Amino acid sequence: MENIDLIANGQASGDFAAQILANGKLDVNAMRPYVGKDGKTYITVFKGGDAKKVENYSTLQVNTNGTLRRDEWKTLDQAVLGISETRLTGINDLISRGLIYNLANAMGTTVLETHDVGDALDAVVTMDGVTRGQNDRQEFGVRYLPIPIIHADYEINARVLAASRSMGNGLDTGMAERAARKVAFKLEQMLFTNTSLTFGGGTIYSYVNHPDRNTISIGTNWDDSSVDGADILESVIAMKAASIADLHYGPWVLYIPTAYDTVLDADFSSLKGDITIRDRVLKIEGISGMKVIDTLPANNVLLVQMTSDVVRLVKGMGIQNVQWQTEGNFINKYKVMTIQVPQVRSDQNLRSGVVHMA
Repeated sequence: MENIDLIANGQASGDFAAQILANGKLDVNAMRPYVGKDGKTYITVFKGGDAKKVENYSTLQVNTNGTLRRDEWKTLDQAVLGISETRLTGINDLISRGLIYNLANAMGTTVLETHDVGDALDAVVTMDGVTRGQNDRQEFGVRYLPIPIIHADYEINARVLAASRSMGNGLDTGMAERAARKVAFKLEQMLFTNTSLTFGGGTIYSYVNHPDRNTISIGTNWDDSSVDGADILESVIAMKAASIADLHYGPWVLYIPTAYDTVLDADFSSLKGDITIRDRVLKIEGISGMKVIDTLPANNVLLVQMTSDVVRLVKGMGIQNVQWQTEGNFINKYKVMTIQVPQVRSDQNLRSGVVHMA
C-alpha cells in the first residue's frame, strides 16, 4: 500500500514524516547503506556540484546495519526506473515538456510558497505624450503547496537474499517493482482523480477538482451508440473555445478515459473510411496530442494547456529505493519513495488553462 506523508508547521502526518521530524532531517544517502567487499558497511555522500560527475561523491564507512551489496542496490534501482518510465503517463507529459520546478532542498521544503500577480496599468493614447496615464500597482497573492513524501514499503527475505548470493541467481526485484508501481500510480491519481490533500495551509488539487478549472457538460457520453464522430468533434471544439474564452490559447493535450480509446478508433464518417475520429480530432489547431489515462474517471475528458502557468511538476527527488530500519535495527525493510507533486495553477483572476468536461 502506498502512503503520503507530510511535514509542515512543526507537525507531521504519517509515521515516516514523524521519524523525519524526530531526527531533524532525512539523509537519503544514509538510507542506502551497502556492504563492501570487506564486509563493512558504507554509504555514498554527495559533496556538491554537478551530480553527474563521479568526483563529486565520496565513500564513508558507517555503523549502520547494511544488508545489500552495491550491485544489488543497482538491480533494485533499475527495476524501479523501469516502472516509473512506463506508469507515469500524465507526469511524463510534464517532464517531456520541461514543465518542472526543481526544489533545491527537497528534504527541507515542506510547503512551497508561490505568488500570483494581478493585472495592472493601462496604456493611453495621446497626441503630445505628456498627459500622464492613471497610476496603478500590481497586487500580489500568496499560495501554498504541500510537498509530500510518497512511499510504499516492501521486504526482502534474508534467506532468499542469501540463497541468491550463494547460487549466483539475480536478486528478485518483484516486490520493489510492485512498490514502485504503487508510488507511480499514486502520482497519476493526484493528477487525474477527484482527490485533494490539504496540509500546512495549502491544498494539492488535480485536473478534475481544481476550483478554477473551466467546466462544461459532456451531454451524452461518447461511448453511447447515439454519438458519432461529428458529436465528439463538436465537444472538443467547445472545450477549446472555453479555454480561449479564459485567455488560454494552447498548445493543448486532450486526455480521455480508457473506455473512450476504442471509440475514437472508429471511422469519423460512414461516408469516408480514410480517417478515424481520433485522426479528425487531432487535426484541430493547437491540440498537440491525445492520451489515454487509466486513472481518469469514466466519462471525464480534459483539455489542458501545457504551459508552466497552468501545470507543472514540483520535483524534489525522483523515485528511488531506500533502506528503512525499525524496532531497534532488528528488522530491515525497504521503501520506494519520491518527493514530487503535480501543481495545477490559475492566475489571480481565477483564469485556468484546464477545461474539464464531464
